[in-house]
Amino acid sequence: MNALALTVLTTTDDAAKARALAAGAVEARLAACAQIAGPVTSVYRWQGNTETAQEWQVLLKTTADGYEALESWLLEAHDYDTPEIIATPVVRGSAAYLAWIEEETGGA
Repeated sequence: MNALALTVLTTTDDAAKARALAAGAVEARLAACAQIAGPVTSVYRWQGNTETAQEWQVLLKTTADGYEALESWLLEAHDYDTPEIIATPVVRGSAAYLAWIEEETGGA
């Protein structure tokens, strides 16, 4: 296992949209796995106003090498003007699981 693993978080306003983002990224081999959590309540500032919305979080597992392609795909597939796309490095994890992420995203 050579590639640094990442978890990439995005959100959307509908459970079906979350499933579509998750399935699309996995089917395209941009993510090895995607988990959907929700609904969650998001409070944020947008265009000068404080907004509150119900959203679903999609947590995708990928590699650092695959991040750019996943981000580009999410920007195309997402219907938000400015979707949340945040990557966090996985600093430790099961060697077998991390190798699986690399293999499933085309890194092995």
